[in-house]
Amino acid sequence: MQKTIQELINLETQRQSVGIELIASENYQSSAVLEAQASIFANKYAEGFPGKRYYGGQENTDQLEQLVIDCAKEIFHADHANVQALSGAAANLCFYSAAMEPGDHILGMGMGFGGHLTHGAPVTFISKVFNFHSYGTLSDGSIDFDQVRSLALEFKPKVILAGFSAYPRELDYTRFVEIANEVGAIAYADISHIAGFIAAGILKNPLDYGFHAMMTTTHKSLRGPRGALILSRGKVGNPLKKPEPTIENLPTRIDRAVFPGMQGGPHMNTIAAIGVALQEAQTPAFLSYAKHSLENAQIMAQEFLRHGYQLVTGGTENHMIILDFSQEEFDGGEIEEILDRVG
Repeated sequence: MQKTIQELINLETQRQSVGIELIASENYQSSAVLEAQASIFANKYAEGFPGKRYYGGQENTDQLEQLVIDCAKEIFHADHANVQALSGAAANLCFYSAAMEPGDHILGMGMGFGGHLTHGAPVTFISKVFNFHSYGTLSDGSIDFDQVRSLALEFKPKVILAGFSAYPRELDYTRFVEIANEVGAIAYADISHIAGFIAAGILKNPLDYGFHAMMTTTHKSLRGPRGALILSRGKVGNPLKKPEPTIENLPTRIDRAVFPGMQGGPHMNTIAAIGVALQEAQTPAFLSYAKHSLENAQIMAQEFLRHGYQLVTGGTENHMIILDFSQEEFDGGEIEEILDRVG
């Protein structure tokens, strides 16, 4: 007999409660975050931006969104924050649309070296709109900056993207900015995996090293709902008026790319939940959680090495540990099945 939705919710609650979650892109939301996402804000349409809406009855939504924007700006040292993007993939697409014209060139980390699907994988829609060029890593697993610079000099990209889906080291943001400045590119970071550690002040913030903008999902190390933030430096203007296409106007260009460019009404209940998560990220408890997460990753990495396993880059500087099974008689899929069985 087919299970009811409530039965499946109960089963998933049990699964998440009894197992240890080691997927780097998944986390546990607090009850306060879950309650905010299930709040009555889900009923409200709010096309536009605070003080510039197309529907009436916005006195509470305007205050809510502005509060979340201000909180994100403070935490991430940004001049502006767009909190409306529905997901990380949507946020990246919005940023590309804001920063480039169809056919423009962009550099990103190749998927085979740790990059994300939205960083230029040929199967994606965005790869048909923009010309992506992928850089990789050296034999030790570190980013090949000679290749990054060579590609930048050859293609003169509008955007150089620093970010990853599977890379266990801190990025050399200064080197990326130097290359971007050399070719006149926008320096853009995807910090989705490590945003919580940046918010806690444990890992480096790209904006502090000269990046023009960065994007993060909100459900990974930030422990929020599934949404995204696009954070930028520059002049904040009226998003309902088209600005000149300068780097200084990037914040306004980003807002316009999100709405009306790519989306309609934002999910105000999700924005409320993002706000709760950001407020939690400013507490001593979150700082302790972030520190312990990285300490646990270091200990686990050392234990794998002690037992003779090979790690990509030889260790970790964030919460990711990537085991190299290329010389083993088994693969990662087999290990995943075994780990699922034992919880």
